[in-house]
Parts: sequence; structure tokens; C-alpha cells
Amino acid sequence: MIYEITHTTLYDYSEPVSLSYNEARLCPRSFSHQVCQKSEITVSPRAMDYSERRDIFGNKVSFFTLQEPHQKMQVTMSSLVNVETLDAPVSGDHLSPWEEAVGYLSQPSSLKLVEAKGFTFASPLLPLLPEVYEYAKSSFTPRRYLMDAALDLMDRIHRDFAYTAGATSISTPLSQVLHKRQGVCQDFAHLAIACLRSMGLAARYVSGYLETLPPVGKPKLVGVDASHAWFSLFVPHEGWVDFDPTNNLIPNDRHITCAWGRDYADVTPLKGVLYGGGTHQLKVSVDVRNLTPQRPSVRG
Repeated sequence: MIYEITHTTLYDYSEPVSLSYNEARLCPRSFSHQVCQKSEITVSPRAMDYSERRDIFGNKVSFFTLQEPHQKMQVTMSSLVNVETLDAPVSGDHLSPWEEAVGYLSQPSSLKLVEAKGFTFASPLLPLLPEVYEYAKSSFTPRRYLMDAALDLMDRIHRDFAYTAGATSISTPLSQVLHKRQGVCQDFAHLAIACLRSMGLAARYVSGYLETLPPVGKPKLVGVDASHAWFSLFVPHEGWVDFDPTNNLIPNDRHITCAWGRDYADVTPLKGVLYGGGTHQLKVSVDVRNLTPQRPSVRG
């Protein structure tokens, strides 16, 4: 699938900003089944001192400075991405029990396992909580196959938690999400990751885009596709396998990966430091376009 993606972020400040330093993780990644053919970030007002690098997780990070007074800042990422269709991941009797995966990670014998072990620990937004472990262990019963347990966890989160836009923010603690049983894709990914880590498994947070489709017979609107989040589990002998608990499915060619890290704090799309500005209003618009026939819509 070839996707054209436009992600526009607009900050409208109540007072002039005299200087701002910004960091963006907006450009899609290239890896085994996804190739970012081109990407470009444009900034208004004109950015100074623009540079790019890769962070510790391999995500492309853009740095730029605005040095002229402004009360609006617009950042637009435009990219062209090729996503291949994946085969169904191995599951059931073809995988070992989840405890064996924990054993591989506890005493890593390869660079791949050492790197994966870094995703077994608590992270800035995801402490290891007893109540999370209690929720997780219903799926990870003794000697259950790893993929089966992970699929069951994803299904339970999808059934147990209501998708409620505006119910949470980035500062909402995981314990509150677990108590209120509602949230958005970011919360569901965070909960799943914390559950897996509480069992000694490696899990990472994935940010990206999801192609959404209008109802049958209705035109596709521009700017309504969503930034999305899901999680990835390290499966020995197979590698990283993605799961989307918001939609209760294994991501495939309609999920476009932008960045991954320990949690949302590692992959924040746009952040920075500014002088002045007062309060601000934020508007984000995402448009994902492809050339494929319409298929049933999923939630972003």
C-alpha cells in the first residue's frame, strides 16, 4: 500500500512568542515491511537551525528554532510511505509457553535479546503496579502459549474498557485508567504494555497512523484520520509483533508506524521550550490517503 500522509499541528498563542526550540517525531520509520519513500517538515514562521538525527530507538527526530516573534506556529509533515501486507503471525501450538520467553529475557544470550530486555522495565509513564499485575495474570495462566495469552489480553482490554474521547490526558495515571475502565488508544496501549512488563515480558509503545474510511456511500473527509497508538510484544524466534487493543486486531497494512519507544514520553510527536506565549489553543489535523478499495472501517 502506498500512503500519502499529511499531519498538521497548529499552535495559536494568546501572547507573542519571542523564541522557541522544538523537537518533532513526525516522520514515519523505515523497517522490514515499511519504507518511508520521502518525508518533509515545513514550519511557519520559517524555522532556523533545522537539523535531524536518530534517537536511541532509531526514530527520526527533527530539531528547529523559531527566532522571530509569532503568535501562531504551524508544523506540517508530508510523507509518502509504502507498507507491505504481512502474513498472519505464528500462534497456538507453534509457540512456546510465555514463561520460556521470560526465561530468554532474564538471561539474554544475543544482542537482540539484550535490546528487548530494555523494554521489560518500568518507564517514565508506566510504573509496575500490583493492580496491573492482577489484571494481567488472568491472561497469562501457567504454561499458556505466548501469542495466545497476548491475544487474550488484547481482547480483554478491548471488551473491558470503553473508548471515550476526552476521558483522559497524557497526565492521567495508569491506575486511574484501570479504575475508571475508559480511555483512548494511548491508554489502552499503555495498559497492555504495563501488563506484559509486569509478567516479565518485553513490550514497547508504537505511535503512528491508521487509515480510516467513511461510511459506505459517503465521501472521505480531509483531516479526520487519526494519530494512533498500539503496542508491540517481543516474541522469541519471531521478533516484535504488533497488537492494536483499541480495535482488537493484529495491525497490518492499514497501520503506518511513525515511532516506537518505552511509552508515549519517548515518541511525543511535537514538544519544545518557548519564551512568552501565554496560553494556547492546539489544533491537529491528520490526513491519510491510499489507492486501495474501501474496506470496513476501524477506530483510530
